[in-house]
Formats: sequence, C-alpha cells, structure tokens
Amino acid sequence: MTFRIAGISFDHMHMGDLLRMVHDHPNAEIAALYDPDRARMQDAVTKFGIPEDRVFTDLGACLAAGPYDMALLCAAPADHATMTEQLAPCGMHIFVEKPFAANADDARRMITAMNDTGKQLAINWPLRWVESHVTAKRLIDDGLIGALREVHFYDGNRGPLYHGADKEEISPEEVERQKPDAWWYKKASGGGALLDYLGYGATLGTWYMNGKAPVEVTCTVDHVPGIEVDQHAVAVLRYDTGLSRMETRWGTFTDPWTHQPQPTCGFTFVGSDGTIASPDYATHLTVQTRNRPAQHKIAVDPLPAGQTNGIEYVLGCLARGEPVAGPLDPALCLTAQRIVDTAARSAQEKRTLALLP
Repeated sequence: MTFRIAGISFDHMHMGDLLRMVHDHPNAEIAALYDPDRARMQDAVTKFGIPEDRVFTDLGACLAAGPYDMALLCAAPADHATMTEQLAPCGMHIFVEKPFAANADDARRMITAMNDTGKQLAINWPLRWVESHVTAKRLIDDGLIGALREVHFYDGNRGPLYHGADKEEISPEEVERQKPDAWWYKKASGGGALLDYLGYGATLGTWYMNGKAPVEVTCTVDHVPGIEVDQHAVAVLRYDTGLSRMETRWGTFTDPWTHQPQPTCGFTFVGSDGTIASPDYATHLTVQTRNRPAQHKIAVDPLPAGQTNGIEYVLGCLARGEPVAGPLDPALCLTAQRIVDTAARSAQEKRTLALLP
C-alpha cells in the first residue's frame, strides 16, 4: 500500500527532514501540508513538488481533505497534546517529532486521546537512528560490559536557530533576528535546552536501562539576561545502581554532525565489567572490559534495512501490524518525560526531588 502522510505544523525545523524521508520512501506520499503561516511551508512545497491543492493554512480544511494514514506532528511542545486531541478522531496514526510533550500531564493526554482509536502514537528521537548509539545498545544487551550501572549524556548544538531543514546553515545575524519571536526561546511554548535535549538522554537512557527509572533527580540550569529559557542544564539521576549525569547545551562550540565539539556529544556507559563511549555520529565505539581493560575500538554496525530512519521504521511496523518499540514507545517515553519534569522542577526549586509520578 501507499501511506498517505500529512505534515502538520512547521514549528519544528525537523519537518523538512521528515518530509524528505516520506518523499524518498517507495510506499509513502506527502498527501497534505498544514501550517497557519503559508510562508513556512514554501520551501517544502518547492523541494518536493507539492500541488497547491495539498497545501493548507486551515487545519479543518486539511483534515476534511483526508483521509490520511499518518500525521507528522511538528508543533511546539506546548501544543502537542491539543493537536493530538484534534487529530486522534480522524483515524490516523500520529508520529510526533521530539520532545514528547511539554510535561507528563500533556503526554498522558496524548496517550489517552489515542487509546481507543486503534491507531498508534509514536515519538521520534533522531538520536535513535545514530549507528553508534544503536550499536552500543546491542553491546550492552549482549552483556559486553556486564550489568549497566551508569548512563552519562552530554549533547546539544550551537542552538536551534542555526540550522533549518536538511541542516541548512542560518547566519548568526538571522539567528539573532529570529530569537525574539521563536518558540524555542519562550517558556510558555516549551522552549529551552533542557526540554529540547534532556528528553534525548532520558528517553534513550531509559531504553538502555531496559525501562528502569531513577529514584531521584537533581538539576541546575543557567540564567542569561534577556533569555527567559535555559540554554545549559545539568541533571544528576540517582538510580539504585548509582549516579548518572545528563547535560544539555545550546551553545556548543561546533555542531556535532559537522565537527565534534569538546566536551564530546554522545553517551558514555559504565557497567559492572566495562565501559563504552558512544559519540554522536561516530564510526567506532571506545570500549574497555575486564578481559581487555585498555581502551580499544569497535566499529559501529550499519543500521539494518527497514530501520535507517524513523519514517522507514514506523511505516514498516504499521505494514506488519506491529507496535512501535524502544524509544518510540509512548510508555517508555512517559518515564523519560517524568525525568524531564522532575529535572525542570528541581532546577526551579533548587533542590533534589524524588521522581515525579
């Protein structure tokens, strides 16, 4: 079958990347685009040759032109729950670009909205499709480093406005021009580096921990005059196995997909019998084991066919009638969202908190 996909909201620049994946998929088509601002869709309309009768600035008109098999939701996080509740009755699967939601209550609203539809909700975390991190998961599950005790995460980029779809560079002057009106820099919209990137670490970290949640969280964030959201956050998660650290940063010296900055973006894992360092986009992991304590390299595995990106993976699951799993599973993502919520409140209250329900 050919999956008819509707792109809903261009708040998140990843919409362009996702639409390219749909465009390149042999069994999918871009059936509709919606955003209240026509100008934000123009680049995608031009790149992918979208007919004008598939381009909408009114959500009701877009939905009425369906049916669609799946919606790509790239709204601001604060709008995820409301938008999911609007889309759920329309009989389509919903693919949400990270983060899951602005908070755990909104995440639960999204799950509830989809519960009785017979359709799937999937949360896409692009780091899930990085070969080094997928290889690290295999090695951990294979027992290479024994029981996993700690997950350390440092990640970010120069800032969310420095790159558009397909990682096209935006000039520093244009970045500063956009900042006052960009949702990324507004608390009410779900902006800030903590919500943008801690979800990555918490979600993949929960995946690596096989669903285990921390006992408590301690977090602190920066405060920059004139900027109402954090651009740098450090969270310490206490598990019953030890402490894990997760640090998020807008303002890295370089973007990790061009030149790895220092500190290195990615994950470090500590197990009972070894360690693994998995930098973002690396060709090799750095490993230590009890049998071989000197650091040594292990080449990453190529991503398997059908799992090279989120669109390919989810459409494959839908075609086979299988539920999405791992970091795309809303149940796992809800645990991670609780970690993010606890970290945000910890930073606000300046104290350690038990993991929020």
